[in-house]
Amino acid sequence: MKFDNLPQSDDYATLFLNDTPMLDVRAPIEFQQGAFPKAENMPLMDDEDRHEVGIRYKQQGQDAAMELGHQRVSGAIKASRINNWLDFICRHPDGVLYCFRGGMRSKISQQWIYEQTGIACPRVKGGYKALRRFLIEQLSETTGRIQPVILGGRTGTGKTILLQKIKHKIDLENIYNHRGSVFGVHATPQPGQIDAENHLSVKLLKLHHQGIKNIVFEDESANIGSRRIPPNLYNLMQQSPIVLLDATDEERVDITFNEYITRALNEYRQQYGAEQGFELWADYLMASINKIRRRLGHTLHKTLQQLMTTALQQHREHNDPSAHKPWIHRLLLDYYDPMYDYQLGKKQDRIIFRGNHEQVLPYLQDAITPL
Repeated sequence: MKFDNLPQSDDYATLFLNDTPMLDVRAPIEFQQGAFPKAENMPLMDDEDRHEVGIRYKQQGQDAAMELGHQRVSGAIKASRINNWLDFICRHPDGVLYCFRGGMRSKISQQWIYEQTGIACPRVKGGYKALRRFLIEQLSETTGRIQPVILGGRTGTGKTILLQKIKHKIDLENIYNHRGSVFGVHATPQPGQIDAENHLSVKLLKLHHQGIKNIVFEDESANIGSRRIPPNLYNLMQQSPIVLLDATDEERVDITFNEYITRALNEYRQQYGAEQGFELWADYLMASINKIRRRLGHTLHKTLQQLMTTALQQHREHNDPSAHKPWIHRLLLDYYDPMYDYQLGKKQDRIIFRGNHEQVLPYLQDAITPL
């Protein structure tokens, strides 16, 4: 069985709706520039192979490029790459494979798998490029068909905590791997812009397929960390009704403490080990407060910096994190609250409900449906 007889798949919607595992045989550098939520990168050619074959293609044409490719990926290297693909297929017998355009790389990979095992793993027609184009189109289409409801509230009210309890929601901060503030950096990096958009598009596609129009989003800025919300979705969010979540100042301090002290430190320690994790986390806190030095003003910045330095020293030497609460309290009331209240003043006509956690949750779960 040759290339043209082996199966192809162009039902892109079903691939994403079913979370079909995808074997990405592009070079690692291509995968890093953009991929899909269920894709694993097991390249036919590594970055150097791709570079050299590309040069040969430009200079001497396709036949010469294929000859070089077969020379570079042969013997033990070829066997190793086929074994990687077989491991993927054993774990994901329902999987598909793709290269950039659905061309020679995916055809060769598919052929080698078939020759080795007799398994005809489908290749995606049009490859990564077609899948990406599909998700871009779907992102535009589904955004135009939904009716967002925005969960707003001051910093520390627990919006993200409440959002997790709502069935029909999009958690943008989870998709973008960022908490949405200057202190929102996680121990692991943000996904690339393309990866985030692909993930978002798949989430919206699934909700649309279920017939869901009313979707809850947390109130966000145009950028989450260093990544942007697609402009058409962000513009829609800026016109959508708002449900405000209220909490006492004491509750807000506790929630913020748990998020930026307890949970964030645990993240860093899990990623880097106990000691190095603490120091990297401490550096991240200090860098965050310094990023907003100008907006805080000299006096408030100096006060917060001193409070944070004292808290970190007590935390480091006595394993006592309680001294973080004073600087969190000052930061919330003297920095975040005035800024949020100013922005909220422009949105008063969009507020349709407000209350505490126990009041807002049932409203979003039940009363939101008719909107």
